[in-house]
Amino acid sequence: MTKTYLTHLECSVCGAVHPHREVQTVCKPCGKSLLARYNLQQAKKELPKFLAGSSCTSLWKYAPILPVQEEENFISLGENISPLLRLPKLGAELGMQNLWIKDEGQLPTGSFKARGLAMAVSKAKELGVKKICLPSAGNAAGAAAAYAARAGLECMVYMPEDTPSVNIKECQAYGAVIKLVKGNISDAGKAMNEARKSNPDWFDVSTLKEPYRLEGKKTMGYELAEQFDGTLPDLIFYPTGGGTGLIGMWKAFDEMEELEWIGPKRPRMISVQSSGCQPIVKAFSERKNESEFWHYAETVASGLRVPKPFADHLILKAIYASGGCALAVTDEEIVSAVKEIASKEGLFVCPEAAATLVALCHLRSKSDVSATDTVVLFNTATGLKYPEIMS
Repeated sequence: MTKTYLTHLECSVCGAVHPHREVQTVCKPCGKSLLARYNLQQAKKELPKFLAGSSCTSLWKYAPILPVQEEENFISLGENISPLLRLPKLGAELGMQNLWIKDEGQLPTGSFKARGLAMAVSKAKELGVKKICLPSAGNAAGAAAAYAARAGLECMVYMPEDTPSVNIKECQAYGAVIKLVKGNISDAGKAMNEARKSNPDWFDVSTLKEPYRLEGKKTMGYELAEQFDGTLPDLIFYPTGGGTGLIGMWKAFDEMEELEWIGPKRPRMISVQSSGCQPIVKAFSERKNESEFWHYAETVASGLRVPKPFADHLILKAIYASGGCALAVTDEEIVSAVKEIASKEGLFVCPEAAATLVALCHLRSKSDVSATDTVVLFNTATGLKYPEIMS
């Protein structure tokens, strides 16, 4: 058995405790997201800082503070630690000394979704699940299908009809069962939930409707702190659809502080959305703790077209606690930024990542970001999966 300090699952709202050795979805009393909890006081005594000395170069390096207990259940496609790259030309144009991008597009299946689905599928396999399902606007579907194929699980994917063709073909190649649905990801989710009524053995791995995708995503936070030698940047600009990565990193920061790997300093978390779908931005501007459903959501950044994130309360909680903010940018700005980043830095990023550069430019112009701030943008997928952006 792998040494893991996992102790239980805890509701993110009401605090109800759930056992981790059983298949779990959301909190039984209140229906909110469950969070994995660890014996970090014991881990602090036994683990070296950032697992120093480990020969592992993938996210599985952090296995002791991840939920999968048996190494034989690690479903891996080579989730190597993603590079943190300086953006010298863009930084110089913005008058900034420390502008970076964490390039998640170099992960398996070309996106950061590999982190969450590697963990969710591994834990599902460990708990005896045979079939998984999820609604997706693209990259999560590809990652789920790939890891399910690797694990020998069946995978059912419900996708909007206008999902980029490369994502649909990718899922077909992995052998997933694909259902195309008229509308957006919310409509795909409704269709999937209707089908689940007659398929009770389908396990839903939707964003934050099971506890373990979040644990895969939190490794971005561990990596970031290690790459900055035990410190954290001043600001993180994060493209926000379902928001799992933002929530996961915030959770990682709390865990690392308890482990005494980092201090109490936190980055300002900047949530970036498209003007065509901005439920978090609207909720933030109104100082609300939950968002409202965004009707007629439309954007070229398919990962941002989430009309109402399931765990919106956790996204907003992190933004408020960090002193951050949420802002929206236009599709025209996004497309222009994709080309700018590619031509100036040699990085073909996804439109969701391009949105973070636009947001940074807006805040920099208002002096909300200083020249000396250390800033990290997140590229959540390779731009090669969005050929239509260059049309």
